[in-house]
Amino acid sequence: MPQVFKRLIPLLVVFIIPSLHAQAPSPEERGLEIVTEADRRDQGWQDSRVDLRMVLKNAHGDVSERELRSLSLEVDGDGDKSLTIFDEPPDVKGTAFLSFSHPVGADDQWIYLPALKRVKRISSRNKSGPFMGSEFAYEDMSSFELEKYTYRYLEDETLDGTETFKIESTPVDEHSGYSRLITWYDQQEYRPQRIDYYDRKNSLLKTLTFDDYQRYLEKYWRAQTMSMVNHQTGKSTVLHWGTYQFQTGLDDQDFNRNTLKRIR
Repeated sequence: MPQVFKRLIPLLVVFIIPSLHAQAPSPEERGLEIVTEADRRDQGWQDSRVDLRMVLKNAHGDVSERELRSLSLEVDGDGDKSLTIFDEPPDVKGTAFLSFSHPVGADDQWIYLPALKRVKRISSRNKSGPFMGSEFAYEDMSSFELEKYTYRYLEDETLDGTETFKIESTPVDEHSGYSRLITWYDQQEYRPQRIDYYDRKNSLLKTLTFDDYQRYLEKYWRAQTMSMVNHQTGKSTVLHWGTYQFQTGLDDQDFNRNTLKRIR
């Protein structure tokens, strides 16, 4: 080897190798990068409508079902708005839940209870409570907003035959019922496949799995089945989603707490 190359090799080691290390993102940067891409891929749908069936099972295996409608509105510069209306069975018919998500600060949430004929505001301190007796908490009913968590990439992992990114998310809100979430995103489409929720004592509380993804408008993926299992109580809730309709013309006037009592 020519002498000049021998003298260059130590310089390459000194300057190039450290620069390569400097370019490698930290676990926090990598985690944010992955979740930001997942969020970017689900923007631009404008609004949606969908019917769904909620199946609740208690620890003894007893099952009850509810029929619902869900309306959602994408909001530029803020979190999404959603309206959930219960149609069956008769004891919950007419119950309506309205949620305004925000990237920063507490979400605004209200529920209309026809038996009481009043609209009740959900306190930010009560967001960890169960939504209508299900295994979903009120905070689970808010739209995903990037700023609500800090992120850390854990590893690549094969989950049920799918190559995924495994990400730890820590809620920013001190009133969250969770200490952290572990989410698996598939590496092909960046869709959540599973979320493990840890309670405030950092014990595994429940697991949400997403199945039967369908693609709409050649871009937006929606899981047709979402199953939440509570590991501490043995209860579960499964949401079976119907066919989504997008860009139906919904606007702010369709998401108004003053009209909750008049929803049919």
